[in-house]
Amino acid sequence: MKAWQIDAYRGPLHLADVPEPVLEPHDVLVEVHAAALNVADLMVGRGEFKAFLPAPVPLTYGQDLAGVVTAVGPAVTRFAVGDEVFGCLDVARPGGTMTERVAVAESDLARTPAGLSMVEAASLPLVSLTAWQVLVERAHVRPGQRVLVHAGSGGLGSVAVQIAKHLGATVATTTGTSNVEWVRALGADQVVDHRTQDFAELVHDQDLVLDGLGGEVLDKSFGVLRRGGQVVGVKGPPDRAFAKSLGLSPVLQTVMGVLSLRTNRRARKAGVRYSFLFMHSSGAQLEQIAALVDDGVLRPVVDRVYPFAETDQAYAHLATGRAKGKVVVSVRSRAGSGGFGDPVGVPARALGARLDRRRGQRLRGVGQQLARVVGDGLGGVQQRSGHGVVHDRE
Repeated sequence: MKAWQIDAYRGPLHLADVPEPVLEPHDVLVEVHAAALNVADLMVGRGEFKAFLPAPVPLTYGQDLAGVVTAVGPAVTRFAVGDEVFGCLDVARPGGTMTERVAVAESDLARTPAGLSMVEAASLPLVSLTAWQVLVERAHVRPGQRVLVHAGSGGLGSVAVQIAKHLGATVATTTGTSNVEWVRALGADQVVDHRTQDFAELVHDQDLVLDGLGGEVLDKSFGVLRRGGQVVGVKGPPDRAFAKSLGLSPVLQTVMGVLSLRTNRRARKAGVRYSFLFMHSSGAQLEQIAALVDDGVLRPVVDRVYPFAETDQAYAHLATGRAKGKVVVSVRSRAGSGGFGDPVGVPARALGARLDRRRGQRLRGVGQQLARVVGDGLGGVQQRSGHGVVHDRE
């Protein structure tokens, strides 16, 4: 079978012949229909995690997938052949999802939300799990709290805004000029245009900041928190608590502590807290996320869909940092690219009516308003021919 791999850290991504997966007792063999790209794939490929999570090479890219179960290990109890599933590979497990078939631990999978295409389902696992683990598992966000999500139009940010709003938070976010109204339609109460405005001057008294950018943005985020608030960073720097959670050696725990020393000092000086979060796979959490999708609370946001043969081009697009939502590869032609969460494959005016049907009478009309924002604010959807469908909202 085929897979997209690198043969060495920082090596070129190429299509290779690889052996069929071998199932462990608790594994499920999934025929991959769609796989989503994540910035973490590129970071792993550059060797940025090799100090604490060394990846064997050749390395197959990808963590997110949606597909159909074709075989199960003898100890599997939750799935059967023919089930449609989505999930995220455990980062410590060899292999990747940019391939035709992959073995996945049943504990890392859930059944796909009803009504989603494979492309939409594949777009959700890593970003929705990260958002869930920051907002629910780590920060325990409650109604009435104030949450700042940086980069609200990105893959993680677009999901985090929706989940934070569902939890009852007042949500602020940052984005570029062309995405302001689009992010507001996702549920953000306050949107800061980072091209013309400084979030540190406009956002105050936050209980939580979800930071996926790092650097100067992280440093400035401490100043927008109320006393006792917290920043959870997903880009870094990693901290000692993270090293302990991985069971790393005392030496590496000390190294992680040194890496985050400056950041923790800034946090303490501001009277707030900092912690680093590295997403862990969880089928149980994906079941809760799927329920939010089924209830119309959460919608996937897909930027572009590439055919499997153009996976290298998909990663090149991801590396530009211009994606609005997720970039997804359609491994099989019937994976589909349309859905209620994004203009991909759906006329903008039809999007609103579909949201209304899902959310019921209590939100009637909100969908049509969203359609106007998407249709008028982002321009028409363009389609490119090829083995699959590629949609461009730039």
